[in-house]
Amino acid sequence: MTSDDELKILRRAYAKQIMAAFEAQDEGVEAAFAEVPREDFLGPGPWPILRFGRGYVTTPSADPVYLYTDNLVGIRPEDHLNNGQPSLHAFLLSKAAPREGEHVVHVGAGVGYYSAVMAEMVGPSGRVTAIEFEPELAERAKANLAAAGNVSVLEGDGATLPFDPADVIYVNAGVTRPAESWLDRLRDGGRLVMPLTTDRNFNQGTPDDMVRRGAIFLVTRDGEGFGARWISSVAIFPCKSLREPESESVLAAALENEGWKQVTRLYRSAELPEERCWLRGRGWSLAYD
Repeated sequence: MTSDDELKILRRAYAKQIMAAFEAQDEGVEAAFAEVPREDFLGPGPWPILRFGRGYVTTPSADPVYLYTDNLVGIRPEDHLNNGQPSLHAFLLSKAAPREGEHVVHVGAGVGYYSAVMAEMVGPSGRVTAIEFEPELAERAKANLAAAGNVSVLEGDGATLPFDPADVIYVNAGVTRPAESWLDRLRDGGRLVMPLTTDRNFNQGTPDDMVRRGAIFLVTRDGEGFGARWISSVAIFPCKSLREPESESVLAAALENEGWKQVTRLYRSAELPEERCWLRGRGWSLAYD
């Protein structure tokens, strides 16, 4: 079994590797990944690792050394529910940039690993509100994060559950539109990481064609307005509550028409000329200006 001292060295190497995968540069993100033990959140090993084209492959033993790769680890393999890809999270967190003393709301916290990473980033003067819809996962997150003094775990719907105004809202489930509460409770200068996904997004197709099935936007509040820009394609577990047939249809059509990289603004209105918009949903738009 790998010793604790060896695992600390391994975590530092793992943190550097996952930052390099997306060419992310953020010392705070790297330090947080180097600090948080992934094995503390995934239950007893051996663990199921998703190998594309092969399905889940069990690690040779319960040695945590096998968890420090840029791979998906099954939380509930029968549902294809995983502990997300570390390099993608490192990249997204470098864009959201949680800072010391800030309040982060983590929607879709799962078993709490990435909530713990964000808790490291905001430090003891900041706090993380971790929201998980699935009761079983919420209980696991509560147990896993019990020793973290700056994290509270809530069970419920992250689209409707009330929370204090946030500097960062980090959404880890595929939605078809932004929740009104996220836009309402994002502080001025706050950042929302929002994966918009079609119904064909999760567990269908290959990594090469997922660009037309899901898009992550970074939304930044500026007074009463919102900047928005595309930051990544994505394949992610769908949100249980925030999936509407009408908005999914509009999103799927927009992804077929490209133009997502030219988006600069999110409006809480659909009353914009069509030529200004990449997407016009019911009561909201993603626009080019």
